[in-house]
Amino acid sequence: MQYADALQYLDEHTNFETSGRLISPSLERIERLMAVMGDPQHTYPVVHLTGTNGKGSTAAMISALLAEQGLSVGTYTSPHLERINERIMRNGIPIEDQDFADMIAAVADLEALAGVRPSYFEAVTAAAFRWFSDVAVDVAVVEVGLLGRWDATNVVTAQVAVVTNIGLDHTDLAGPTLEHIAREKAGIIKPTSVVVLGETRPELDPIFVEAGGVALYRRGRDFGCTANDLALGGRLLDIKTPLATYPEVFLSLNGAHQGDNAALAVAAAEAFFDAPLDPEIVAAALGTMTMPGRFEVLGHQPLVIVDGAHNPAGADVCATALEDDFEPAGDRIYVLGFLRGHGNPADMLNALGAGEARLVVCCTPPSDRGIPAEEVLAIAQSLGCEAVAHDDVVQACDRALDEAGADDAILVAGSLYVVGAARPHLLQRLAR
Repeated sequence: MQYADALQYLDEHTNFETSGRLISPSLERIERLMAVMGDPQHTYPVVHLTGTNGKGSTAAMISALLAEQGLSVGTYTSPHLERINERIMRNGIPIEDQDFADMIAAVADLEALAGVRPSYFEAVTAAAFRWFSDVAVDVAVVEVGLLGRWDATNVVTAQVAVVTNIGLDHTDLAGPTLEHIAREKAGIIKPTSVVVLGETRPELDPIFVEAGGVALYRRGRDFGCTANDLALGGRLLDIKTPLATYPEVFLSLNGAHQGDNAALAVAAAEAFFDAPLDPEIVAAALGTMTMPGRFEVLGHQPLVIVDGAHNPAGADVCATALEDDFEPAGDRIYVLGFLRGHGNPADMLNALGAGEARLVVCCTPPSDRGIPAEEVLAIAQSLGCEAVAHDDVVQACDRALDEAGADDAILVAGSLYVVGAARPHLLQRLAR
């Protein structure tokens, strides 16, 4: 099987990420598939992450902290921005095309033996777990794809289970309350897991206590940022954890929320080792972080930022980071596209402060779940926004760049599918 064949094989399988059609919640298919592979996911320890927002950034920070310690670290995240290889990494480097094809070929060969037809996500998950075993990683950092309990990644046994936060997302599949969503996410906790909990609502705490685990570390009580200040190119943090304090840690990412993610990541890495970290390792790992598509600055004059904020809570964080970290002198121009199932577009527009923008350019994400640009345009105009619509993400970005002056700020947000389509074009045009 070649790389193109692997992509075609995956395209022939049900893909909830693009279609919104979810196979009935069950771990049976992935469990049977992993069993005929010899359960490679049990050949290395796992740090398993769930939560409504911040999973990708936190997973990257944990991976960097563990790799800086000298471990070989596999990282599995979703979705990808530009190429599917980004989902499966070792020490921050995506899997090579042929290795990816070989792993997908192994899944394809075992479909009949397992007697199951896996979904797109299940097939990629199985391929990742097989590859991590083949290359003998010391630890895998695994991000949940959807909720937790019935997610394909939940065939692992987490040594450390990380919950970033709980918000109203995927309410078509879980909910309608935060308690319902919390119970689904708590499903990744195993009896042997150390739980590192970033969610702070006291009414949700009993859910994670009841889920079990050998220990529970809570944000605010056991770990957190005691200082989180703006610095040139990122944040300057004082981090407190159950085992140590780390003063004046530079984090090379924008937004106060990334400081909170960093404290969660350091606490999770400590939980993995059951020991404090060397401050020099923390400084080296967090001081060189890059997160494509997560409040990433692509250019200046005009300021151009892309962010994968895809629900109202994430949109609010994004808007706060733009104002607090940059305070643009000129106007704001937004390029926005949304997926169905991640909240009401009106709530997203309000959370982003779109009514204060000079122009909102609505676009259609390249996904079957993408809300048409004209539909978002009507909602934006009903809220009093000055708005236009371009179905194509690239055309929407060009419109924003053509409208912007040197002091203005362009924000591209609403979905990682929008950011993934916009980012390479913006980088190319800004380079010119």
